[in-house]
Parts: sequence; C-alpha cells; structure tokens
Amino acid sequence: MKKNLISGLKGAILIVFLVTPLLCRGQNEKKFIGTYLKKLPEISDKKSKSLLKYRMTADYTNRNLYGNFTSKTKVTGDYTRGLPGDSVTWNNVFISNSSSFDKPFPQGTKQEYMENFRYIPSSGMLKEQAFKKFPSNTENIFARNLIWDMMATENFAWKYWDSLKLNIPYIIPDIKGEFNMSDIGNYYHNKIELCWKGISQINNELYAVIDFTAIDNKIAMNMDQIKTKGTEQYWGSILVSMKTKNIEHAIMLSGTMQEIEVKGLKDKFLVKTIRELEINKIQ
Repeated sequence: MKKNLISGLKGAILIVFLVTPLLCRGQNEKKFIGTYLKKLPEISDKKSKSLLKYRMTADYTNRNLYGNFTSKTKVTGDYTRGLPGDSVTWNNVFISNSSSFDKPFPQGTKQEYMENFRYIPSSGMLKEQAFKKFPSNTENIFARNLIWDMMATENFAWKYWDSLKLNIPYIIPDIKGEFNMSDIGNYYHNKIELCWKGISQINNELYAVIDFTAIDNKIAMNMDQIKTKGTEQYWGSILVSMKTKNIEHAIMLSGTMQEIEVKGLKDKFLVKTIRELEINKIQ
C-alpha cells in the first residue's frame, strides 16, 4: 500500500512537472497574442518627434522589352526628420549612372540643389512651386522620387495605423485616382492595399511589419526633352516601432513599363525599369 502511494505521488509530481511548463507556455502565448497581436498599440504622435536620420538608396535597372540590360542608376540621400516646425531636410544626395551591369557604380554627382533642402511633408510637395529651385534636366526626377517615396513610406506607416488589423488587407480609401506630379506629369493610382502582417524584434524592441501593395497604376510624364507613358506596380514592407511608431527600416520594389519619346529621335522605344529602394535608420 505504501509502495503504491509513493509510486502514485511520484507519478502525480511527474505530471505536474510536465504539465506546468505547458500551461505556463500556453498562458504566456495567450498573453502575448492578447497584448501584441490583437491590435496595434495606441501611441501618441509626440513620441515620434525625436530627431531621426535615414539613408535612402534607390537602384534603377533599365532593360528593353526582351529583358536585355541597357543602363542603371543609383540615387542615395540622407534624410533628417524631427526638426523645428515638423520640417525635414535632405543632404548628401548623389546620382550615379552606369552602362555596365556587372561593374559597381561610380561615385556619382552630388546634387547641390538638394543640400539642406528643407520642407514640411504635405500635399504641397506635389506642386511645381515646391521645386522651383530644381534644375530643368530630367535627372532631377530621381531627386523628386526620393522625396515622394519617403512621404509615401511615412504615410503608409503612420496615417492608417489605427485602421490596421492583423492579416486583414486594408484598402486606402483616400489615395485613388489621378493626381498631378508638380506639373511634370500625371500618376493614376488604381488601388493601394496595406496589411499588418505580424511583428519582428530588433535589439529587444518590437516592430510591426506593415506591407503595402499598389498594382496597375498609370504614369505619364511630359517634359521639354522627354515624354513617357506606361504602367507601374510597386510593393514593399515597413518596420515600425510598437513603442514609438518610428520607422526602423523599409524596402520598396517596383516595376515600370513605359513608352519613351525623346526629342530629336525619330522612333519611340519601350523601357522596363526595376527599382529597388531601401531605407535604413542611421541615427
């Protein structure tokens, strides 16, 4: 009887030892899910007012209709936000061109008109007046893209934060239709979709992973030396702090197919451009 009692107690203790960690793990998982995966935390916008610096790099690879490489361009720039009056600035913007697919880019040319270029992010940055000091050459389109891509990334990360639910696509209601790009052309958004896909961890801090997708967009540009029309698809992912709502990292990929007409050339031609863009926090 005594032996049976001892054996029974040993079995009970063993079961407790085996089951307790499982129960604790289950409870911890439920607590984790309830805390972090039910909805994004409410974060005051004041927490994201600190001085932040980012490095943006955008690689453009051009090919013809048959996939043959023709040229490539690299654009880099340092972006600072959190300045007085909610203003931001750009510095060290370089544009580098190459006709070799395998060789690294040369240093490129510094865009002096972008040095300390300061503004407040708003819809006003789509107006021609915002770029009155920019040169008239076609390369300044790459510099404008830095500005517009950063504005789009911040918009996707912050503006719809309260509307996102885990793994449920959210269609942005107020970004649709055609708009003018500072009088150099028009862009038509068919649909932009956001989706909070989950969380990631960097240096013991949790980040929301927010994906964005925009397909079947139309683009048409009309400048002195060049005219284009075509379609663009773009998509990407943003890591946003669940503590401060600051952006830690973002990537954007895009594919554009355009018919190009260059002044002085008899024939039009088609160009497929792949853009690979990355935003890294450097401070």
